[in-house]
Amino acid sequence: MNIDSKIYIAGHRGLVGSTLSEYLRNKGYSNIATRDRSTLDLTNQTETLRFFKSETPDYVIMAAARVGGIAANMKYPADFLYENLMIEANVINGAFESGTKKLLFLGSSCIYPRLCDQPMKEDYILTGPFEPTNEGYAVAKVAGLKLCSYFNRQYGTDFITIIPPNLYGPKDNFDPESSHVVAALIKRFHEAKIQKSSEVIVWGSGDARREFMFVEDLADAVHLLLTMESEYDVINVGVGRDVSIRELAETISDVVGYGGKILFDSSKPDGMPRKLVDNSRILSLGWKPKVLLKEGIQITYDWFLNKGDE
Repeated sequence: MNIDSKIYIAGHRGLVGSTLSEYLRNKGYSNIATRDRSTLDLTNQTETLRFFKSETPDYVIMAAARVGGIAANMKYPADFLYENLMIEANVINGAFESGTKKLLFLGSSCIYPRLCDQPMKEDYILTGPFEPTNEGYAVAKVAGLKLCSYFNRQYGTDFITIIPPNLYGPKDNFDPESSHVVAALIKRFHEAKIQKSSEVIVWGSGDARREFMFVEDLADAVHLLLTMESEYDVINVGVGRDVSIRELAETISDVVGYGGKILFDSSKPDGMPRKLVDNSRILSLGWKPKVLLKEGIQITYDWFLNKGDE
């Protein structure tokens, strides 16, 4: 990838897309193409193909998606499946039709089976049933992964899927209706601190274990994978360690400075019991994560205090 290569970031306003845009510009890549939803509807095949034929990007980072936490996934499964299928199919096919050199598709660790062996190796995908609370989203992501692999097999393209764990960081979505767990808990503990609430209730038993990665570590991995020859169609990008939701809540409470009780509502779903990806492939390529969980949460909370709750 040359410094003047044209790079299209689909979903440049989201957590991953905005971080990657800033990261690549700081690296000297200035020829970055982006479009807002108001000017390009990626669920529309005609619009998307017209964009690709006009822009002919050399590299594509596919970070556009409808995302949300457990509550949103349970409430809108049809929307999560339909919108994500349409977006990824149109972008991946558009990249092929316009001769894109390399495409990187952002997957999700929720595509692994609900009761998957841990840590989860790339070969474990589709070896068991999905977690029901996010099945619609997972089905869509697996479809995108397979579409990339099939283009590679049939046409010799270089389309790869990366599978990160739960991501967090500055520019995250803090909307309580659609945010993921780290952002949701930062906002909840912050509000409890301001309101002097005696307790904060967290969904689930607190026993489920999750792996969390600071989004700028993902940006490092994406840059590395874009600039080297692909060895794999699918590659996990993880930190190699996980924590319980109880431990996460306690860490966020400590960072925020909340002094009340933390209660867990076990009538609410936990989701998958554990999600820890096997990161041996990405480590073998020379990448490693840099930001520890508490440090990353502190950086994210500081950003939230300055900009995130506007």
